[in-house]
Amino acid sequence: HSRLTAALCHVRFTMAGGDDNQNDSASRLQVMQDAVADAGNNLRALKAEKADKAAVDGAIAALKTLKIELDSEVKKAMAAGDEKAKEKENFRAKMGGALEQRLFYIPSFKIYGGVAGLYDYGPPGCAVKSNLQALWRQHFVLHEGMLEVECPSVTPEVVLRASGHVEKFTDLMVNDTVTKDCFRADHLVEENLERMLGDPMLTAARRRELEDMNARLEEFTPAEMGAAIVDLGLRAPETNNELSAPYPFNLMFPTQIGPSGVQKGFLRPETAQGIFVNFRDLLYYNGGKLPFAAAQVGQSFRNEIAPRAGLLRVREFTQAEIEHFVHPDHKEHARFSEVANVELSLFSRGAQLAAVKKPFPMTVGEAVAKGIVANQTLGYFIARTQLFLLQVGIDPARLRYRQHLQHEMAHYAEDCWDAEIECSYGWVECVGLADRSAFDLKAHSDKSKVDLTAYERYSEPKVEEVFVVEPNKKDMGKAFKKDAKAVTDALMALGAAEGLALAAKLEAEGKAMLATEVGEREVLKGMVSMQMETQTSHGRNFTPSVIEPSFGIGRILYCMFEHNFYVRPDDAAKTVFRFTPIIAPIKCTIFPLLNDAGMNDAAEKISRTLAADGVSAKLDATAVSVGKRYARTDELGVPFAVTVDHRSLEDQTVTLRERDSCEQVRVATDKLLPLVKTLCGMSTTWKEATAGFERVQAAPEE
Repeated sequence: HSRLTAALCHVRFTMAGGDDNQNDSASRLQVMQDAVADAGNNLRALKAEKADKAAVDGAIAALKTLKIELDSEVKKAMAAGDEKAKEKENFRAKMGGALEQRLFYIPSFKIYGGVAGLYDYGPPGCAVKSNLQALWRQHFVLHEGMLEVECPSVTPEVVLRASGHVEKFTDLMVNDTVTKDCFRADHLVEENLERMLGDPMLTAARRRELEDMNARLEEFTPAEMGAAIVDLGLRAPETNNELSAPYPFNLMFPTQIGPSGVQKGFLRPETAQGIFVNFRDLLYYNGGKLPFAAAQVGQSFRNEIAPRAGLLRVREFTQAEIEHFVHPDHKEHARFSEVANVELSLFSRGAQLAAVKKPFPMTVGEAVAKGIVANQTLGYFIARTQLFLLQVGIDPARLRYRQHLQHEMAHYAEDCWDAEIECSYGWVECVGLADRSAFDLKAHSDKSKVDLTAYERYSEPKVEEVFVVEPNKKDMGKAFKKDAKAVTDALMALGAAEGLALAAKLEAEGKAMLATEVGEREVLKGMVSMQMETQTSHGRNFTPSVIEPSFGIGRILYCMFEHNFYVRPDDAAKTVFRFTPIIAPIKCTIFPLLNDAGMNDAAEKISRTLAADGVSAKLDATAVSVGKRYARTDELGVPFAVTVDHRSLEDQTVTLRERDSCEQVRVATDKLLPLVKTLCGMSTTWKEATAGFERVQAAPEE
């Protein structure tokens, strides 16, 4: 009984927040559940021992008290979970309404009912997206001296077969066995895992089991996904019918090239392949030197099974991809020291599979030194991505880098990380950063029979034993006719061990079978010479590795919208986007205080001056109060507003307002342009830039 009393005291102490190690709700509930279990065991033991009535009554009372407190805490936890979910829904509804009302983006083909996964960007949405892409080009393409290309969206089947997309670019799908409706299997599992993990009565062991399942979800085979569906007892949403076994569904949109339909193609699922197939020409353009990077921004297409969550999962989207080609044995980066001290929130493999799954802070320099990130070049691009996302306006507290689990990565990959951003839908992959080794160039070289290698010159000549193949083209042509090239290619592709074994068989038996693209062919002695030779070499050809940062522009945009949306504390009807000046669709609005000819002329002149110098400005002379016009432009995320008033006509000064603080200063019109350009360039803060200017009392409408 005294042991139970101590447990009850500990629970009460925990619930009061006295024990830091038991601070979160799940841990507190686990302690309480354990106490109830102990109380029940103790009561049963007392009864078995036929203890006196007072001891049994005391144990019953203690058990009842613990159960009441546990029940109360469970109800609180469930109410808190419901409230949190409701808050997320309300936030999304409020922000979504503002985005649609101000025409940032809307469903495509809206008057015909729309099509899931397709969206149109309106004027402010186009401007924000264009500004983000311009910043991306500045931050990566110009800063790194990258080679930018633009390739077609329609891609021949042979290209995507070589890259593996025809066979492997799939998601697991399940069907309602009655209605045949389609569902993406991992989404069903993920949604149910989220719901189950929110259950305050979940045992610690079951919670760990479900968390591990959630961590490994993306690497599940069809059999493992099927087992997870059975384990969770999942059925079809809405109908509650049984689900089929998971099976792979290819996400590419097929098409035909030309009217005959003979040449098959697909809408590209990524922009990267256009860079890989142009590697040889890009290397020549770069003077044959490595390392170098090529970049492409363009549309990609994926026939998503279940598009959802607005811009987060769509069927047509903008990608910005970089392919950084580097020597496979030299992945150090010349500019790594510039970013070595950038601190990241890393969610490594070890952290994901630990009992407590939590990211940890670490500089990229330390992560590379400890081998957590595979090499300097990959680490460099992770750090540069961090700096880019912060410039865009992503909240660093809701940004992490998750390392792919070992079985989640392709067999050829050296290391892979995702920049994940937290929003109301959870953690969303927005940037993929991967060391893909030499897979892509080798795959296209093998399929196209075009050499996609770079040349490395040795510092000193090397004497090497080289395997040499010399086909007798005359005899081969006579024997194999149209298949001669295929046989020759097969011979040239042999390694030293295979080639010497074939040569020995030809010498011993006078003939040997050879596997080629056109089937097995019999090669006779005298058709080919194969031997090891001692040669002096001044260099060698090698296939470069590639480090690939891949950015989903729409996903970054959506998370940026969430991270920068808020409601004025003094008025729930006033919504604001706090876009950085670099990203904002319009940098400055100009308001004449009244519909007065002199004020209108002055405002028009300021608008033309700003626009002529590349500052995006909007003149608003509508007959509503300045406060309402401020609120209207706050919804667009415009960072600065100029008001022309009576005093402007007397001393050629105007007021300049900052969106988030609502502070205003008085500025001479001839100093307005340089001040606004300085603020939009983000080289200084509002407080620093306006330190010497006259402060103005905010309008009462604000």
